[in-house]
Amino acid sequence: MVGEQRAPRVTSTTSVAVADQLQRELAEHGITADVNDGYGLAVVSAWRGLVVWTNGDLFWWCAGWNAQRGRPVYACHPAADPKRAARRIAVRYKDLRATERSAPDRS
Repeated sequence: MVGEQRAPRVTSTTSVAVADQLQRELAEHGITADVNDGYGLAVVSAWRGLVVWTNGDLFWWCAGWNAQRGRPVYACHPAADPKRAARRIAVRYKDLRATERSAPDRS
């Protein structure tokens, strides 16, 4: 319509930009990851069970399971520091990989 203006996609662009930065930092740790976006958020998929979300301000990911409460425990990190976030995520990645290797074969 005439005179109608669309809102800028600042959040989505920012979330993708910081997700791309995180992807590059994860690569420094030998972790290959994919970036996808939508609805103002971006996700960095690093491994089965390790998906990092960002809104451009924060990264957050599942850091484990609280058996007592029956729910996941999430970690978060400021998106302004993707290098340190990547180090923390790399630790979780290694834990998940080690757990997978030690799990019994279900085939």
